[in-house]
Amino acid sequence: MTSFPDYLSDALFSYGIDTVFGIVGIPIVELADTMILKGKIKFIGFRNEQAASYAASAYGYLTGKPGVLLVVGGPGVVHALAGIYNSISNKWPLLVIAGSSEDTNRGGFQELDQIALLSRYVKFSSRLNIHTVEEKLYNALRQAQLGTPGVSYLDVPGNLINQNMDMSSIKPPISLSAVKFQPTDFDLDRVARLILSHESKSILCVIGKGATSSTQEVRKFINKFQLPFLPTPMAKGVVPDSHSSNVSSARSLALRSADLVLVLGARLNWILHFGDSPKWKESAVFVQVDTTPEELGHNNASGTSYSLCGDIGQTLNKLTPLLRAFRYAGVSQELLKGIQTNEKRLRVKETKVGPLLNYNCVYAAVRRHIVDKETVIVSEGANTMDVARISFPTEYPKQRLDAGTNATMGVGIGYAIAAKLANPSKSVLCIQGDSAFGFSGMELETASRYRIGMVVLVMNNSGIYHGEEKDLKTLASTALTRECRYDLVAEGLGCCGFLARTIADVEHFFQKALKIAATGQPALLNVIIEPGPQGKLSFGWQNKSKL
Repeated sequence: MTSFPDYLSDALFSYGIDTVFGIVGIPIVELADTMILKGKIKFIGFRNEQAASYAASAYGYLTGKPGVLLVVGGPGVVHALAGIYNSISNKWPLLVIAGSSEDTNRGGFQELDQIALLSRYVKFSSRLNIHTVEEKLYNALRQAQLGTPGVSYLDVPGNLINQNMDMSSIKPPISLSAVKFQPTDFDLDRVARLILSHESKSILCVIGKGATSSTQEVRKFINKFQLPFLPTPMAKGVVPDSHSSNVSSARSLALRSADLVLVLGARLNWILHFGDSPKWKESAVFVQVDTTPEELGHNNASGTSYSLCGDIGQTLNKLTPLLRAFRYAGVSQELLKGIQTNEKRLRVKETKVGPLLNYNCVYAAVRRHIVDKETVIVSEGANTMDVARISFPTEYPKQRLDAGTNATMGVGIGYAIAAKLANPSKSVLCIQGDSAFGFSGMELETASRYRIGMVVLVMNNSGIYHGEEKDLKTLASTALTRECRYDLVAEGLGCCGFLARTIADVEHFFQKALKIAATGQPALLNVIIEPGPQGKLSFGWQNKSKL
């Protein structure tokens, strides 16, 4: 016989789970303590379930196996909804385990019908009992990881914690190796003929984060046919940003010029302007390649006529020989001119330093001191993130994380902690606006407590979107405390803090912060920058290039 906490800890480890994120309380504190005592699984205890849920969701994305979140019931589950929604929206594998009240419909301690709350939205949900733990854990992990990744939920009633399990009836864990599939030969042939017919027209390949697990195949496809490509924000590095066919620097022109668009693991959602004109040609034909059938034909005027449902790598491998000697002309002269013009504009912005620093000049200074191959960058905050996307190119996949499909704030430090745990040999740089930092700043104490060395760069413009140029008697809704001392907050939470007002400060303290983070202690740079353009706020993504 063995206790339920002992069994669950061993079972999770047998499925390859090495890290669990969360916050403990009655009754699940014994589960976390068992994991710690056994020493097989790291338990990372956060200060808030929201940040823990974001960390678990990002860990699932980075490792390819379900991130695991352990929280108390009731309010703990409610606070964790942020990461649950985030994983559902981004299609990341996540297993949520939560305690629940033994008393139902009586007003029990933190009572909430969590199955009813979640079952409509997650892939799998179930309440455990002593006889079903083995079966339901397998199905929860299977559903989270296989097919379209998503969220599974397991409800742990308080009276289960102290029960024992008969190990003689427990079977070894069942394999959860990936199951891959590919489109039919008929569908592949139809798309191949379509591509061949557009040899003299404008072709664009859009690469989404759904293609990050097929990096080698995508690179080979782009190289063989010399196709212009555009990565979505978290697909940067699937094909190196330095590649001659990368048209990110002329994004708007590339979109409105394309006659045929191959969409690899991306969605025609707001990030790609729903596939609509005037951002795209009204006559543009989209070929969607995705593992999720429900995404095919969505916001696509051609419907599913040219859709390819299957593993992206296998699909490209099967499509390649059908294209025979096809070789595209590469990036057009018009696009090349646009790329060169925009890159020159960026370099000019990076050299302009006024009375106060700005995003471009700070990022240029930081970029001089990072090694791309060894650095994962997390960015969040409207302008902070948008400028960072163009300022930090990368040659490697899964090394640029940001607000993603949800465009949510608060993910930064949770993501950074997950990134460091998933890539312990790499440096992790978390770039946040001062507003974004406020969502999860207390988690610096979590990073400090577990010796998770990383650098946090707070771009402090004293506001949400922008600060105020003058002291006003009536504060705007976007105003924050002017030049708030986040560096002192970091010091109080066990980290090293630095205040930077000049480029010399940024370079000096950033190099120092990197060395400190390498020892396991987090460091924060509070960089005071200009308040930014004043006036009415608008949704900038719809108006200008942000990739």
